[in-house]
Amino acid sequence: MTDFLEADPADLSTTGGCLCSEVSYRVTGRLRPVVACHCTQCRRTSGHFSAATSALREDIEVEGEVRWYQSSDAARRGFCPICGSNLFWDGGGARLSIFAGTLDGPTGLTTQGHIFCASKGDYYEIADSTKQAAGADSDMTTQKA
Repeated sequence: MTDFLEADPADLSTTGGCLCSEVSYRVTGRLRPVVACHCTQCRRTSGHFSAATSALREDIEVEGEVRWYQSSDAARRGFCPICGSNLFWDGGGARLSIFAGTLDGPTGLTTQGHIFCASKGDYYEIADSTKQAAGADSDMTTQKA
C-alpha cells in the first residue's frame, strides 16, 4: 500500500485521545488512510459504523489506562475505562488500528474505502465513491504494512 501520509517520518507526529482526556496517545510514524467498517461489532461498539486508521505498534505511545475487551477470537478493542471512548482495535498484527474520530485534527488523512458493507445498517446509504467490500478486504486491512 503506497498511500500512507506522504511526509518524512521524522516530521510526523499525530496526537489523540479520549473524551475525558484520561487517555492520550502520540503516533510518531505514518498513518494508513481511513477505512470505514460496517460490521455488526463496530456498529454495536460505536452506535454507527466505525472509521479507523492504523500505525505500527512501535510508533504509538499511550498515556493513561486503556481497558481491553476481547470482542472475538481474532481481535480485541481498547477503550477508556472512565468515559468509554473507543480508541483502538487490535488484531494482533504489526499494526494497531486507531479510531479516526479520536485523532486531534487536522489529520491530513482521507477515507480509502468501506469494509463489511453487507453488514451495514439498513438506515443509511454509503454515499461516497470510494471502494466498497462486502466483507474483509486484504487491500484495506489493518495488518497491511
